[in-house]
Amino acid sequence: MNSPKQVLVIGGTGTLGRQIAKRSIDSGYEVRCMVRSPRKASFLQEWGCELTQGNLLNPEDLEFSLEGVDAVIDAATSRPDDPKSVYETDWEGKLNLYRACEKLGVKRVIFLSLLAADQYRSVPLMDIKHCTEQLLSESNLDYTILQGAAFMQGVLGQFAIPVLDSQTVWISGSPSEIAYMNTQDVARFAVSALQSEQTIRKSFPVVGPKAWNADELVKLCEKFSGKSAKVLRVSPFLIRIAQSLVSFFEPTVNVAERLSFAEVVGGGACLDAQMEDSYKAFGLDPSDTTTMESYIREYYDVILKRLKEMEADLDKDAKKKLPF
Repeated sequence: MNSPKQVLVIGGTGTLGRQIAKRSIDSGYEVRCMVRSPRKASFLQEWGCELTQGNLLNPEDLEFSLEGVDAVIDAATSRPDDPKSVYETDWEGKLNLYRACEKLGVKRVIFLSLLAADQYRSVPLMDIKHCTEQLLSESNLDYTILQGAAFMQGVLGQFAIPVLDSQTVWISGSPSEIAYMNTQDVARFAVSALQSEQTIRKSFPVVGPKAWNADELVKLCEKFSGKSAKVLRVSPFLIRIAQSLVSFFEPTVNVAERLSFAEVVGGGACLDAQMEDSYKAFGLDPSDTTTMESYIREYYDVILKRLKEMEADLDKDAKKKLPF
């Protein structure tokens, strides 16, 4: 396998995609990112990425972006605020992308999928991930499929921030145990795959060191924030009602599809996998992977330190206004 030099990152402005772009740059690759809005992706240019403007639904944009590229890392997923169905934005986009790769002879592809996608075909996003895996397996492309579970970054918005702000933490159904992983660690696997010939035409789980359920995460946030959480448990029945209501209106179709994901995170299943073979195949050290404890602790340390500094600055301003 010839070592790729120029890499096209799809989804480079996303939570994971930006980490992949940064990691690729730091690893010495020439990185190009196809983005819908170059103005919103200026930070990628500052890192050293070349930008092309385009949309996965436009084959011409893809062919232009793929010119001269040796490999593709596909981390694209429709945005929560996208009014269109994920079957249009994601599935048709994947078909266009991989057809363009075959047309232009770009064989090396890294695809970011989801763990257990084949077990949740009723959930649109999981169904698309599964179908894309099938599409790649039937193609002539030199693919590597990385099957993740969820990102640690999502834990901040769902648990850490509400606990710190004394807001309600919403928990649905029977919380699933999920092996969250830091996006920086997922990016290490994606970029390492470019140099790993033994990962070609294979799928690998890429998950964190431990599976956590919602109650455990709440306790962890309470421990490191020093605050008590306010928890509200929501019946899966109510989510199904909300899903059925919004599905009546075409502009909210994406919302309905996102709500269906509650079946995955609130179904009581365990989204975890053994990682020994993955670390071995990619030549990575498991001890370098971020733990949830260290991730949450560092987040609160930074935030609480900043809050204390802000309070100190306010005190100084107040003292300046005193008449003595």
